[in-house]
Amino acid sequence: MKQVVQNYKSGELAVLDVPVPVCKPGGVLVRSAYSLISTGTELMKVSEAGMSMLGKARSRPDQVAKVMQSVATNGVPATYRKVMGKLDSYTPLGYSLCGVVEQVGAGIDDVKVGDLVACAGNEHALHAELNWVPKNLYASVPDGLAPRHAAFGTVGSIAMQGVRQGEPQLGEVALVIGLGLIGQLVVQLLTASGVRVVGADPDPARCELAARLGAAACGDPGSAAVETAVAELTGGHGVDQVYLAAGGGSNQPVELAARLCRDRGRVVDIGKCRLDLPWNAYYEKELDVRFSRSYGPGRYDPEYELEGRDYPIGYVRWTERRNLACFLDLLARGSVDVEPLVSHIADFDDAVETYQRLKDGELKAVAVLFRYPEQAQDTAEAAAPVVAVPAVAVSTKSMKPSPARATSTPVKLAFVGAGNYATSMLLPHLAQREGVELSTVVTTTALSAANAQRKFGFAEATTDLDAVLGDKSIDAVFVVTRHSSHAELTRQALLAGKTVFVEKPLALTEDELAGVLAAVEESGNDRLQVGFNRRFAPLLQEARKRFGTRTGPASLRYLVNAGRLQHGSWYLQQGTEGSRFEGEGGHFIDTASWLLEADPVSVYAVAPSGNEDLQVVLRYPDGSTATISYVTTGAPGFPKETLDLVADGKVLRLDDFVRASVYGRKKWVSSRLPKARDKGQSAELAAFIKAVRTGGPMPVPLESLVATTAATLAVQAGLAGGVPVTLERAR
Repeated sequence: MKQVVQNYKSGELAVLDVPVPVCKPGGVLVRSAYSLISTGTELMKVSEAGMSMLGKARSRPDQVAKVMQSVATNGVPATYRKVMGKLDSYTPLGYSLCGVVEQVGAGIDDVKVGDLVACAGNEHALHAELNWVPKNLYASVPDGLAPRHAAFGTVGSIAMQGVRQGEPQLGEVALVIGLGLIGQLVVQLLTASGVRVVGADPDPARCELAARLGAAACGDPGSAAVETAVAELTGGHGVDQVYLAAGGGSNQPVELAARLCRDRGRVVDIGKCRLDLPWNAYYEKELDVRFSRSYGPGRYDPEYELEGRDYPIGYVRWTERRNLACFLDLLARGSVDVEPLVSHIADFDDAVETYQRLKDGELKAVAVLFRYPEQAQDTAEAAAPVVAVPAVAVSTKSMKPSPARATSTPVKLAFVGAGNYATSMLLPHLAQREGVELSTVVTTTALSAANAQRKFGFAEATTDLDAVLGDKSIDAVFVVTRHSSHAELTRQALLAGKTVFVEKPLALTEDELAGVLAAVEESGNDRLQVGFNRRFAPLLQEARKRFGTRTGPASLRYLVNAGRLQHGSWYLQQGTEGSRFEGEGGHFIDTASWLLEADPVSVYAVAPSGNEDLQVVLRYPDGSTATISYVTTGAPGFPKETLDLVADGKVLRLDDFVRASVYGRKKWVSSRLPKARDKGQSAELAAFIKAVRTGGPMPVPLESLVATTAATLAVQAGLAGGVPVTLERAR
């Protein structure tokens, strides 16, 4: 097997072939899926190894003291041989990973072969393809938690133990100094505990990240911003706790802690920073200085770590292993989010280059993961790099075609949901449309239904969905609720025999999508439209017509300058409402597929900057590709959507639905639209109403709606697995 090692004397880093460890009793043999680089502890070790012998001595005075003691005991020659022998040896790196149990040792009965576990320990959770891990240093990964996220278990336990040492209480205010990997996790854990957090770090990008992850305010520790924020949040009293998560030789963190901490506050040292405590400042406030020792009780105790002797829970509530399991649980429940911390994922074979890039500063990162070759086959998440696109199998014998309606008979519509999108982008187009009757509006709160009734003229307002679905006079139902309810409401409406218009997304999971199609199969009702409106935009329709047919593969680039969401937006509730791209990414995939006249066959997705920005590459049957750059960090003044389609010596350009152009033998440029951007909602609704009235085909084939939804869901699977996802049509 392969393992990352370092020679501390020369500083050499290497990926060596080493023997597979034996699966001893009291532990399990784990094949790594992802391991996490500690950009603090490990890089410090890597940097120290590159120093001169004098530099090494200065950086590790504790080790120098041990050497001097050995000289006094054993003499200079023996000590020299011992020290040189130790320095000139390969040492392992790594201490936090996730992998699959490959073999179970004697005495282990809580996991089995094939289980996914998170592992800890700088002797047991190494950057290696296989590791033997004793019982108290692993924990089972909850169902549904991605292996790449579970690989954060150890560093999460370090942050958790630091927070426990601070004993935070609801409503308190804390200061976190140092917003690296540990600091970012401390911020989230404190926020989840009901504590308001101020962050301090000289890196603006890390401050911005901490603010997105829950910090009330962040700033440079040398600026007045941090002190001002503390004063405002505490009424001038100072913070209740300070967490030192910084490294380096500066004494600024402990001095800042004394200045901003309240009387008798708590200062917790988690990182490895200089601790020359200013005596007067700490004495006058009677500050309580505490240290946090790694992952928690049990650390450095060989009987606990190696022999598996647990501490009774009645005496030691939180041990290393319990902290590890607790952190994994928080991840699985969405209380802590590590995905924004992932700056880079490197293949394990590129480990040496990755460390060098980190050391040289070429790779700026909060967290870096190694991805192991076997993970694509061995982990629960990546075991299926193929996402099946559910077959749209509706027997023509069981179909119940929608009858054509008399022209004089209005189409009766019901709306389920009357939020901002419904009232601003859909209902204004329908309220005055001839031949349409707004029959009933259904909402969960009576007031919002009453407001929609008053504004748009619904005949009835109610909170009773069953009454609407049972009303045979209603022809079509619009589902315009929050994302998490779309699939279920659509399923119910289809089973009730209604024609359905559901806003994107159709579904947030493959199971939800399968449930919708099962309702189509059961009811024989395939009268469904998803609100993919951009393909109906008049400007894009005209540009496509001007571009004409193509004979060769095309290359499409779609830049979506999505921008940041306001704090408190329900779009940020990823635990229940899905990721932001899952919510609206179908718009852009559908537009690309419509322009390329096919459905995608594979999806590759990466998040290069460790935030909500995505790069999604779609491949199509004829070799065409579409790249969707979905970014939230762009300038607000830049257009939201720009698109380029290149093929056969021609280029189609769309500028945010206000201007389009086609370059070929002849050049065509549209005139700038005189009014607001038309993204196709009106034309889409007109096509939908026509289909309901005439009983004709729906505006978009069901197969296309399903393929777009499956591709959108595959983006998240691709991000989690780090590999292209094949979209295989079910047979």
